[in-house]
Amino acid sequence: MKAVGYRNSLPISEPLSLVDVDLPEPAPGARDLLVAVKAVSVNPVDTKVRMRAAAGPGEIKVLGYDAAGIVKAIGAGVTLFKPGDEVYYAGSIARPGTNSELHVVDERIVGPKPRSLGFAQAAALPLTSITAWELLFDRLGLVPGDAQRKGTLLVIGGAGGVGSILIQLARRLTGLTIIASASRPESRDWVLGLGAHHAIDHSRLLAAEVRALGIQHVDYIAGLTATDQHLAEIAELVAPQGKFGLIDDPKAFDMLAFKRKSVSVHWEFMFTRAVFETSDMAAQHQLLRKVAEMVDAGVLKTTLSEEFGSINAANLKRAHALIESGRARGKIVLSGF
Repeated sequence: MKAVGYRNSLPISEPLSLVDVDLPEPAPGARDLLVAVKAVSVNPVDTKVRMRAAAGPGEIKVLGYDAAGIVKAIGAGVTLFKPGDEVYYAGSIARPGTNSELHVVDERIVGPKPRSLGFAQAAALPLTSITAWELLFDRLGLVPGDAQRKGTLLVIGGAGGVGSILIQLARRLTGLTIIASASRPESRDWVLGLGAHHAIDHSRLLAAEVRALGIQHVDYIAGLTATDQHLAEIAELVAPQGKFGLIDDPKAFDMLAFKRKSVSVHWEFMFTRAVFETSDMAAQHQLLRKVAEMVDAGVLKTTLSEEFGSINAANLKRAHALIESGRARGKIVLSGF
C-alpha cells in the first residue's frame, strides 16, 4: 500500500524529511478496524513527532493523527462498526499513523462520520474535537448543555485547529462569555465568526487586552499555544479559584504562579485514553458520535481551511511547513492517493 513516512528526524526543508513509500497491508486486531483512508488532516503533533522521534532501525515511521475513510474489514471482537461504514477518528500516537492507504485503529476511539460532510471536511475534525471537548468538559469541569453557569473563558490561540472547535463548543454548549486571542485581522475575523464574543491580540499583553473589555479576571483559561510566553499574564488574569487548562509543551512552567489564587491547573493530551487503554477509552467514540450529530444538525461546522491536494510527501511537507510557520488557521486537509 502507498504511504508517507520517514526514517530520521529532519527539518521539513530536507528532501528526506518525508518520503513516499510502499508498505505491507496491516491486519486488524480483535478490537480493530481496517480503514481505507480517504482524507487526512495535519496537526502540530505531526510536526513535533517528526522532529522528536526517529524510526527504528530498518523501519519507516508513518505520521498522521486524523483520518476519514471507509471500514474495509473488522477484527473478531468489533461490535460498533461493520465493513462499509464511513468513519472518522484521530488514531493513537502509539501506533502507525494515518498517512497510508490502509490504517488499523481501535474501534473505541472511532466515530461515525458526519453524514452531511464529505471525507475532507470530516477529516478536519477528530483530533481537535476530542482535544477541545476533553479540555472543556473533562479537564475544566464544565457541563455540556449547561447554559446557566455564567463566567468568562479566555482561549489563547483561538484561530488554530483546537481553538476553532473549542470556541464553537463553548458558545453552543455553555453560557460563558468567550474571549479568543488572535494576532492578525483575518484570524480575528475567523474567531468572531466561530462564535467568540470578543477577540484580543495575543502579540500584546493579555491582561491589558482583556481589561480593555471591562473584564478584570477570567474564570477559565484555555492555553493552546505559547504558554511559557504568556504565563505571567495568565497568572495575573485568572480569577481566584479559577481554572487553567493547557495542551502545549512549555519549556518552563512555574506552578507557584497560581498558588496564591488557589488556581487548578489541568493538562489535556487527547492520546492518553488510547495509549493507556483506559477503562473509559470508549468515551472518545461517544464524543465523536455527539460531534457528528451536532455537525449534521448544523450546530457545529467543519474547521477545514485549506486543501493541499492528494496525500503524498510533497503535499505533506507543504502542510508541515505552514504549521511550523505559526500562520496556519483552522485545519489543512489532504485527500486521496
